[in-house]
Amino acid sequence: MSEPVAMSNFHRAHDFNIEGDTIINAKNYHHHDGRSRNAVKGESVEWSECCSRTDSTFPAERCDAPKCHPETRVAVQDELVGWIENGDKEEEPKKIIWVTGPAGGGKTAIMGSTAETCQEKGLLACGFFFSSFTGSTNRRFKRCLVPTLAYQLVQHKALGDVGERILSCVEHDPAIFKKQLEAQLDQLLLKPFREARRDPDWPKVILIDGLDECQAEEDGDIPRSPQEAARANEADQKEILHTLLKAASDPSFPFRIIIASRPEHIIQSFFNNIAPHTTRRIFLDDKYNPDADMLLFLEAKFAEIRREYQLSAS
Repeated sequence: MSEPVAMSNFHRAHDFNIEGDTIINAKNYHHHDGRSRNAVKGESVEWSECCSRTDSTFPAERCDAPKCHPETRVAVQDELVGWIENGDKEEEPKKIIWVTGPAGGGKTAIMGSTAETCQEKGLLACGFFFSSFTGSTNRRFKRCLVPTLAYQLVQHKALGDVGERILSCVEHDPAIFKKQLEAQLDQLLLKPFREARRDPDWPKVILIDGLDECQAEEDGDIPRSPQEAARANEADQKEILHTLLKAASDPSFPFRIIIASRPEHIIQSFFNNIAPHTTRRIFLDDKYNPDADMLLFLEAKFAEIRREYQLSAS
């Protein structure tokens, strides 16, 4: 039986968003003394400075992400969506899939298209796309991961009870965003689901793309050497993997997790030695017929050019 949730100043708040640096806006805000106010501003938290500055709903969060051209990478996408929907029926169910392959193999395009498909099917809970190339520094650092996921869960229409519990946690411990990754996971992602009654209409998957692009923040004014920076990056990536594995191993955590990255040594070592029994892997190689993908793509582009310039097919 789920425990009663503590009454929060955010109780029954919905259609809320985070703007600026520290303000939460909420429509139909009900204060705990029973008085109702609309569009109340003022519950100050350090949430938005931890989240990605772009729209934090998942597809818009990575609005610049490439998508697979129609009909390309169909086998990979079908395998991922099939696993999300029916993975529990496998002989040895896994909670994590690692999608990997060399640079330029289409990982981010596949993740973008899979996110779009999952969003349409109601399967997508939340996600985070790391990027070391974007102008937003919040998509480079580990400190942005759990707050952004939690914010997306609060916004999810199918997770109202869980969202209230997350908001209650933030209200009672605004310093949660300055704590270690594992503490954030426990309070913002695991505890709310332990207390909530599981609903069959809940979404099913979290997507994490570009883990190898996660960068460690500088500790002070003295820049790290390239070797020190590489070691710091690897340490943060490994910490994220341990955190996600802890979530996937918790019986109350309802989601599968798809992680996409290049096969960097520290990441490959983690999946080989620490999480082999929890993880499936998809390596983007000839099994998925990339030559046929490229042919389909080129044929479609040539057809577009012919239509635009009214050229004959010959």
